[in-house]
Amino acid sequence: MYDVSTRKRAIALVAQGRSLNSVSRETGISRSTIRSWQHRLNPLPRMTPPDPGPPADESAYSYLLGLYLGDGCISAHPRSGYYLRIACADAWPGLIQECREAITRVRPDIGVYILQKQGCVMVTSYSRHWPLLFPQHGPGRKHERTIALEPWQQEIADAHPWEFIKGLIHSDGCRITNWTTRMIGGERKRYEYPRYFFTNVSDDIRRLFTDTLDRLGVEWTYCARNGTPFNISVARKASVALLDAHVGAKH
Repeated sequence: MYDVSTRKRAIALVAQGRSLNSVSRETGISRSTIRSWQHRLNPLPRMTPPDPGPPADESAYSYLLGLYLGDGCISAHPRSGYYLRIACADAWPGLIQECREAITRVRPDIGVYILQKQGCVMVTSYSRHWPLLFPQHGPGRKHERTIALEPWQQEIADAHPWEFIKGLIHSDGCRITNWTTRMIGGERKRYEYPRYFFTNVSDDIRRLFTDTLDRLGVEWTYCARNGTPFNISVARKASVALLDAHVGAKH
């Protein structure tokens, strides 16, 4: 009989690239015994469960897609699964809750939990199938590679455009109050007005945002900073009213 530490030492030697013969000579343990420990301590991975299919709730998926394109990422787990992570600022607890609910509605059979970071939380969920639902996943930053929706994703975004816009604004946008001054009756007075911004470095993601706004009849303009048009502005009264009705400020 061998204790656990002896077994682990033998397996570790094999993991270093040593042959079974070499490890057997050094430890005095037979090759067949070492081989049996390999199978018990490092069992073959379980079969991947079947693809669960399309999103269970397409409206929630359209919103979650917007969040993912803005502040989401997918990372591989050593055991062949994947983590979906959406970064949400602590200042917006309502957004955090909406994100959690969207993931649950898209995949009702998996768990969702919160990882606290400095100033934000990562709304996190594990599944072996997240890359199938978000094929935009890939190496490198999103703005350094092409981001395009698959036809089935575009169909969902077209069917639920306001949810898609809401997800994008909730991730990389905001509603603010701007002000300017006007001459009224010979007197200069302060004038305030609401405005929406969306900021993303990826040309492709900004285009997905503005193309959807165009289909919804929302007027927008580029608002360049240092000559770089990373910012999309919606300031026209009628267009702001549409966004207020369907998106609203983060909370």
